[in-house]
Amino acid sequence: MFQSIFILGLLAQPPANVAAFDTPNDEGSSITVTWEPSPADSGNLFLFRGYEIYRSDTPTGEFKCVGFAAAGATRFDDSNTDIQDGQEYFYVVRALTSSGHEDSPVAGPVASSAQWFNTQRVNVLAITLLISALVIYYIRRARAGDRLFVRKIAGLDAIEDAVGRSTEMGKPILYSFGLSYLNEVWTLASLSILHRVAEKCAEYSTRLLVPHYDPLVMSAAQETVKQAYAEAGRPDLYDERDSPFLTADQFGYAAGVDGMMMRERPGAVFWQGYFYAESLILAETGHSVGAIQIAGTTSVEQIPFFVVACDYTLIGEEMYAASCYLRPDPQMLGSLKGEDLTKAMILVFLAGAAVLGTAGVLSSHFFDYNGLNVLFENVVQWFNTF
Repeated sequence: MFQSIFILGLLAQPPANVAAFDTPNDEGSSITVTWEPSPADSGNLFLFRGYEIYRSDTPTGEFKCVGFAAAGATRFDDSNTDIQDGQEYFYVVRALTSSGHEDSPVAGPVASSAQWFNTQRVNVLAITLLISALVIYYIRRARAGDRLFVRKIAGLDAIEDAVGRSTEMGKPILYSFGLSYLNEVWTLASLSILHRVAEKCAEYSTRLLVPHYDPLVMSAAQETVKQAYAEAGRPDLYDERDSPFLTADQFGYAAGVDGMMMRERPGAVFWQGYFYAESLILAETGHSVGAIQIAGTTSVEQIPFFVVACDYTLIGEEMYAASCYLRPDPQMLGSLKGEDLTKAMILVFLAGAAVLGTAGVLSSHFFDYNGLNVLFENVVQWFNTF
């Protein structure tokens, strides 16, 4: 009997140390309320049911319930749409028990505001500044005339040889984007390669066939080929009929391209874009007609098929470097070098961290960013006062 009375008396105690503050690292209109658990919050859901959070514009005004937190919780983010930045609010946390409820003292005033920076993303800021600094440095070097090393890409160097061989044999050239769409990065990279191929075809007066899977890619490719022919001084060689739309069906497109290869017997075939299960079907047909094949894709699953069936294969980011490789503009060249150096530094860091972590040298407390975070938060708070 006395034990039951003691328990009921214990359940009547409210949460302690209730605090309300502006939610950090957010876009505003949010206030965070924290508290220490009520002594009755011992995990018994029958005796203790949770916490209700109340808010008011004045410390003595009418408080309205704005949320509920389950037993064991010590935090609540009040992000209701009626919160206005700059308006002061007061909060009360109520402990709900089987015998009633008890309210905490009033916490506040507190006002919400939007922060300019997310202090938890300092690492992203540091990496962004590092990449930007390296890219700007190499762009300045390239513009100053320094020769920046770019390793040889055999597939791009072989473009002129492939076009020349087709010309000597009196055969056309076939170029395919695969199942690519115009809003994809590899399609834009493939257009740069197509421009170079079209220039060589115009120079050697060689017919260029470009069958398409997507109508928008077809329009972009037609303009690219037309411009390349004009820059080479042979606009009369351009024929829009050599760049047809076949179908938007995957294997229907593969069958159409295979039929075109069997009829026209091209001397060189370029597979530059994104491919799926039809990749090996296309590459095998190109091999059967005796064509030189130069492939390039970012599809990891299809790269092995192109490697075994084609003469040259651009793997992954080699496609993205094609525009810079074929036309070494200082801005593109500097960007390429800066990005490559950044990736090399990240790989070295990851490899070193993996080795040290495996050896037990690193621990979760090895790096202490608390000092840096406190300093950055103080700077941000000062910045937000303006």
